[in-house]
Amino acid sequence: LTFEELARGMGVVKSFGLEAWAEGRFLETNAAVRNKKHSVFRKLTILFPLVSLLNQLSMAILLGYGGWLAMRGEIPVGTGLILFAGILQQLAAQVNVVSTVADSLQQTLTGADRVYEILDAEPGIIDRPEAQALDRARGKIVFEKVSFRYKPENTVLHEVSMSVKPGEKIAIVGPTGSGKTALIQLLPRFYDPDAGRLILDGHDLRDWQLDDVRKQVGLVFQESFLFSASVAANIAFGNPDASRELIERAAKLAAAHEFIETLPQGYDTLLHENGANLSGGQRQRLALARAILLDPAILILDDPTAAVDAGTEQEILSAMDQVMEGRTTFIVAHRFSTVRRADRIVVLDGGSIVAMGTHEELAGQPGYYRDAILAERGGDGGEVAA
Repeated sequence: LTFEELARGMGVVKSFGLEAWAEGRFLETNAAVRNKKHSVFRKLTILFPLVSLLNQLSMAILLGYGGWLAMRGEIPVGTGLILFAGILQQLAAQVNVVSTVADSLQQTLTGADRVYEILDAEPGIIDRPEAQALDRARGKIVFEKVSFRYKPENTVLHEVSMSVKPGEKIAIVGPTGSGKTALIQLLPRFYDPDAGRLILDGHDLRDWQLDDVRKQVGLVFQESFLFSASVAANIAFGNPDASRELIERAAKLAAAHEFIETLPQGYDTLLHENGANLSGGQRQRLALARAILLDPAILILDDPTAAVDAGTEQEILSAMDQVMEGRTTFIVAHRFSTVRRADRIVVLDGGSIVAMGTHEELAGQPGYYRDAILAERGGDGGEVAA
């Protein structure tokens, strides 16, 4: 696990509550790289000074021999001066090399300080001293006048209130910047509300242990990060001890099994960083399988079909129908084909809920949702919002 993968995949790591595991893997990889570099540096610290010493020694011998010849009159004094000037130029070049290395080292140390500052930063979201263990959530969620801001001067959510029954499917729509992403980021406690409460099964979300909460929440992002490991290892990321049978079952539910079987080594095929050797639809199906294997009580789908074509979208939606059954699900989406699968649709605008109801109810009343339907019928490609 490289630092770049750790940084880019931090959302996935945190959503599965695997910070300690990721830190261990990173330190292990870092130690291996450090040991190899130390070995190389030890050899270079012997080789480079030795080569430089031989170079300077040869110059000294040449200078001494030239001076001796000049004193004996065997070469003109002018030739000796030219030889001496050439040697001085070589010495100056060596000094420049040393200064360049020193400057590069200083820049590296400055960058390293910033990296260590990030690595040593204390997490802002931690367990309360009296936090309780949570074995299996029922999935009843209440937003009680929840307000949130990323920065003091920028309110993202303002007194959001709603109650979600266990197993209910909620779609969240709204224009860009309306607070959709912020709302779903509160559920796995990536952030805590600045005011109000988020209640899970009758208790403030902060009263439950953080790792237990995150194990109850399965996330599929719009751009789900995959690690440079095997297909099976990526699916089992949230449950490394899962059997191959469970991994394949999750893949089948996510409509991923068939394409996995066509890969060179099937489930043992190694993925490039972020699954670069897969298509967008294939990556999304693996991300869905990864969430399924966790068997979460709460599922969050953050625009999972935004970056795929119509054919792939239908495959993912069919898989989603099976996966959402019996789970409290939040769907952030821009396409009606996804939104219409929800039991209720919540319309956010300016950080507040401006409308809530079924597709039929919202489509029949003036407002953002109806305008988005009219825009779709006007041929904007089926988008609820740009």
